[in-house]
Amino acid sequence: MSYEVTSNGYLVNMEDWNEDVARELAEKEGIVLTQKAWDIINYLRDEYFNNNGNQPNERNMVKHFKDIWTDEEKVDAKSLYAHFPMGPAKQAGKIAGLPETKRKGGY
Repeated sequence: MSYEVTSNGYLVNMEDWNEDVARELAEKEGIVLTQKAWDIINYLRDEYFNNNGNQPNERNMVKHFKDIWTDEEKVDAKSLYAHFPMGPAKQAGKIAGLPETKRKGGY
């Protein structure tokens, strides 16, 4: 697989992304891609490509997944960080092949 990343590890060309690239990027980050991790990745990609480049923050991600992950007692930021410990918006966005968000963490 041949693709170029920025100094922060984000894809230079979003068109280089596919699930194999995502797996490789995740491995470099030490992330195991569970079904819920894929849910987050796919949600971020859908929001970016189908909602004018929107990159949801953690609060919006929690709100979205409360309706999706009905098997969990409680969906909160902690449940997102369980899949992406370096920040669900930034780290998952990187693995999703999206541009680096300039937002300063948190809410």
